[in-house]
Amino acid sequence: MKKMRALVEAAADSAEHRPAGRERRPYGQKSYAEDPIEADDAPLSAAEMAARAERVSMSALTRKGMSSWEMAERLRSQDLDAETVANEVARLEGVGLLNDFELAETLVRTLQDRKGLGRSGITAELRRRHVEQSAIDEALEALDSDDETARALEIALKRAPQLRSLDSATAHRRLSAFLMRKGYSGSAISAAVAGALEPGRGPRFR
Repeated sequence: MKKMRALVEAAADSAEHRPAGRERRPYGQKSYAEDPIEADDAPLSAAEMAARAERVSMSALTRKGMSSWEMAERLRSQDLDAETVANEVARLEGVGLLNDFELAETLVRTLQDRKGLGRSGITAELRRRHVEQSAIDEALEALDSDDETARALEIALKRAPQLRSLDSATAHRRLSAFLMRKGYSGSAISAAVAGALEPGRGPRFR
């Protein structure tokens, strides 16, 4: 990811200093990339459209990693035509600045470690971001079922003390629902709840 970030920053710097092919605007006026195309503006040439697409994409990638679909949507929102959008996405994929497989791998680690999501929760988030399905499948292969159960237990143990004011049945139900929302499988939830709330290990209930 450090290598990709360096590529993004270098490309963004190059795009920023590339002449836009249009007259410089007065100080304080919005840049062309920020303005919608006005009805009385002269049509952009293909080269100007490509330069604008590059400025938009580099700005977006300096903020966060994106899937190819997300980038295409971002470019389309800037009134760029379909051919320019397709060419820019292809260019970014060609130089490695867009890569759904690397993005999926990074997101799996982040969603598992930082947000505590299970396989189903991770899958839903990757699909929400329109990551390519083959990239999702490959990234999820790294998730071991035993690791998921251990992760579910870890989260359940942290959550269990908040349930001590409840009776045992309600605590089991609440903890199961919490893990289900995180996207853990039924078997992982059952094992985690049993482990976190077992007598002598979990909190005492009223």
